[in-house]
Amino acid sequence: MIEITAKLIRDQSAVFLCGEIVECLIMFTNPSLPEHKFSQCNSDILENLAWATVQIHCYCNSTIQDRVGAGTEATSSINKNVSGSTSLNASNQLKGEVLKSSDPKILFCDLRLSPGESRQFMFRETLPMNTPPTYRGVMVKYYYKITVATQRVGSTVQALYIPIRVLPLPPINCSDETITLNDESNEDLAPNNPFLEKKRAPSKIEYALHYLQNITARRRPNFYLISNKRGKVGRFCLFKPIYKLGEDIVGTLDFSCGTVKCVQLSVTMQCEEIVKKGQESAVNNQDKVGDTLTSVGRITNYTKHHEVCIGLLQTQMILPIPLYVTPTFETDLVDVRWRLHFQFVTSTSEELNMEINKETLEWHAPTDISIETMIWNLPVTLYPTSPVQIPQTSGTYTLNIK
Repeated sequence: MIEITAKLIRDQSAVFLCGEIVECLIMFTNPSLPEHKFSQCNSDILENLAWATVQIHCYCNSTIQDRVGAGTEATSSINKNVSGSTSLNASNQLKGEVLKSSDPKILFCDLRLSPGESRQFMFRETLPMNTPPTYRGVMVKYYYKITVATQRVGSTVQALYIPIRVLPLPPINCSDETITLNDESNEDLAPNNPFLEKKRAPSKIEYALHYLQNITARRRPNFYLISNKRGKVGRFCLFKPIYKLGEDIVGTLDFSCGTVKCVQLSVTMQCEEIVKKGQESAVNNQDKVGDTLTSVGRITNYTKHHEVCIGLLQTQMILPIPLYVTPTFETDLVDVRWRLHFQFVTSTSEELNMEINKETLEWHAPTDISIETMIWNLPVTLYPTSPVQIPQTSGTYTLNIK
């Protein structure tokens, strides 16, 4: 028997950005035999593996593909441009189609281990820039696996799967990048000092994280006047429209300028799965967005803020963004967006205008009032955060080959 163990070098988190280098330590061990066992020949106790390879696979599991059927545009969009495709894909037992895979790296050929002997191999691979992030939605799912495949002579191929989470790379402003490159070229023209250490040019990941920090820290308050057919309800202030995972969405509501009473409100952070044009026949409910026909697959609710705000002049809402959600992204198959879903319960009942009793300082609420519910959706953009800030222990994965 040979035991295969795999462990990511980054112990604190199994989360990576597109373009980052994934490092995995893979060990092949032949466990020691018990003392009461013996062999007549030394070759009988040697364990032999013919070969072993490692790849990173991106899988796409879509109900759109199942509904549309094989041979249509949805199926072809998943299967086209699959790099690193090998015969191992045919024996894959995981759900979904291989959207993209790295080139296979051969660890060894004809490995022989005696009892108690082990061999270690280091696997390094750069994640591609143009792949979708890890996303487990309702209609579309993207997920990544590091596949360690090996085979004995005359036996079937066996594989060990190590899951990883991939976050999208933040979009970078090209003009800012050009300025940075020009500054670096000017430094090269300066007189050289042999006693000063030469500055290392920042990598694209470091530049993307720096850009992410700047764009999410920038405050740009936006004010929205909320009103319905009966008058003004209030004014809402959102301090910035762009957030990263782990932040809090903070906003304030001012009812002092309103002419319609707001009895209660609820704010929910929602995720929209929008099927791209050309896949409309895959789902039932279709919406018209601009001049493009799209199909909203499902809306998923996450954090929620609920408050009874009758009698309040001002209030605030705080919605924490979970670290496990997927930021805003777009592929050829689906468009994932985020929004704040507001529900205002308003009333124009005259009984709500009763004054407080000055002697008892009490106000008796009416038992029955007529109300109306108003719905408002405000889009927001979610960006990823630094992978080291997301606690997701990788652990050790084991496969026994008998």
